[in-house]
Amino acid sequence: MQALNEPLTELELDELDRILLERISEDADTADRDEGIIGLSELDGFLTAVVSGPVMIPPSQWMSAVWGEFEPVWDSVEEAERTMQLMLRHMNGISGTLMQAPEKFEPIFLEGVEDGESRTVVDEWCEGYARGVRLDVNAWQSGGDDIGLMLMPILSFTGASEWAGHKGTPDEIKGLQDAVVRCTREIHAYWLERRHDVVAPPRPVRRENPRVGRNDPCPCGSGKKYKKCCLQ
Repeated sequence: MQALNEPLTELELDELDRILLERISEDADTADRDEGIIGLSELDGFLTAVVSGPVMIPPSQWMSAVWGEFEPVWDSVEEAERTMQLMLRHMNGISGTLMQAPEKFEPIFLEGVEDGESRTVVDEWCEGYARGVRLDVNAWQSGGDDIGLMLMPILSFTGASEWAGHKGTPDEIKGLQDAVVRCTREIHAYWLERRHDVVAPPRPVRRENPRVGRNDPCPCGSGKKYKKCCLQ
């Protein structure tokens, strides 16, 4: 077994991505059900929020949020342990970078193609981060306006804001995407200095806005299904 502080290789990241994507069959009835986290970018955002927040969240709590209502049926105990190990190693890698070299932290954003040109897609990552915040929204709210301002760029690319981040000019959108990275680093530093002052117990909060399902139209406006657009 590999050490839990060893970063994932590209092959292991791809393996984790496949596990998240393929655990829900194409013909599964997902209407009005929580699909959990459905890709590596979203998981990266989620785990970033988990290690950046005001209180420690144990794996027993955040793992249930990863699967939602579609926990995999494992072929063996070893397979389940392997998946857990991959997630813990990735989480520890995120935490280590933010603690030791925050200037080197880079989220795993997706890349899309529009009119023949590559573009950065941050929505999945931001949705994952927002899901991590909701694990204990009361504790996060103790940061008041300071934390609210830092969260604003991240939440602007989520369903909670009706994807307000997409409603500007290309330069404005790019500026908000850059702010997502900067604010993520600032949020981690903010709570790192204050965690001993936050004593609120974790309390899961249900999302107020429905998330985009894999078969719904993609919020980026391409007209394609989500699973064929920003999930790819």
